[in-house]
Amino acid sequence: MGHHRCGWAESDALMRAYHDTEWGVPHHDSRALWEMLMLEGFQAGLAWIIVLRKREAFRKAFAGFTPKKVSRFGDADVKRLMADAGIIRARAKIDATIRGAQIYCDMEAHGETFADFCWSFTDGKVVKGDGRTWMATSPLSAQISKEMKHRGFKFVGPTIVYAWMQAVGIVNDHALSCFRRGAL
Repeated sequence: MGHHRCGWAESDALMRAYHDTEWGVPHHDSRALWEMLMLEGFQAGLAWIIVLRKREAFRKAFAGFTPKKVSRFGDADVKRLMADAGIIRARAKIDATIRGAQIYCDMEAHGETFADFCWSFTDGKVVKGDGRTWMATSPLSAQISKEMKHRGFKFVGPTIVYAWMQAVGIVNDHALSCFRRGAL
């Protein structure tokens, strides 16, 4: 099919599929936004393809990324997760995911959806990158990172937050030549 896509997605079939169907699509579902934020946290210091290949194992290990379930994980669950070769076994990232679920549930209990929080920084609009330059962070990702850290989230530095913003479509950073840029 002669589609031109973003260069980072060309070398691997799984990355191409992810790019062509998911990356940059605006997500408005709170649970899906939170799942992607947690997965981006697991990616810290690693290549995204590693997380992508383990995504189904992560979903199984973390109860489908259902925040109410994950928020109740205790020591036995942490021990189980640390022994699960299907996921990235980093204790700090596991703890951050459990804490992130608790924060998510606390927000919900106070009448704030995670989706409303996420999209509040752009007034619900997609920010369109210029399609020419590749950024790793932005003033907006720094602002969101600061607010997330203030709320207690971990592994949400400006670079992780920017990658997450791209993944969930808060930012459309598809290249000018990419067939997905105009479609989103």
